[in-house]
Amino acid sequence: MSAANTAHRFGRGAELVVASHNEGKVREIGELLAPFGLTARAASELGLDEPEETGTTFEENACLKAVAAARASGLPALADDSGLSVDALDGAPGIHSARWAGPERDFARAMRNVEEHLQQAGATAPEARRARFVAVIALARPGGDVKTFRGEVEGEMVWPPRGDRGFGYDPVFRPDGHDRTFGEMSAEEKHGWTPGKAAGLSHRARAFAKFAEACLGPPA
Repeated sequence: MSAANTAHRFGRGAELVVASHNEGKVREIGELLAPFGLTARAASELGLDEPEETGTTFEENACLKAVAAARASGLPALADDSGLSVDALDGAPGIHSARWAGPERDFARAMRNVEEHLQQAGATAPEARRARFVAVIALARPGGDVKTFRGEVEGEMVWPPRGDRGFGYDPVFRPDGHDRTFGEMSAEEKHGWTPGKAAGLSHRARAFAKFAEACLGPPA
């Protein structure tokens, strides 16, 4: 590996800000970082404000959050922008996935909203309920350098919700090749990723695997 490449990698013990106030996202990213010996510090722990998400893509919103956290904290920052994209709803809720849950972040409500829209669209057969989770991880350094890493997982919308694990829309999304929803899977099953071996199951794990390959040293 060249010196230019190693200069951009984080060694064990490095601190990264996870630029999110979503406890589920912070927990998942912390679990993914743990094998590499990095310390994840939540934006809420540092008292950082959440910037307004004015972007029109997952990439733009992830970058907005990462850059704001890096500037405010003086530390490298990771931000995740992710969402559910449903074919029968022309890609909605997409970048507005959290907004469908309302200001109270009520994802039971958000899941009902998606199902109601699917019913209105006549999307009742499995082949009409195709969807994907998308995640983009942005890494911003205090000096201004920003990189993005994208992961997607294809699947099918189910109803009623199944499982109480995970967060967000997990209980109504069944990934291809599996009989259970993300809401029924443990964190290990959902990530489905082993550094240097498996590519990952969840959208976030797949995006993180690309980030790890580019920016992290070997796991313990």
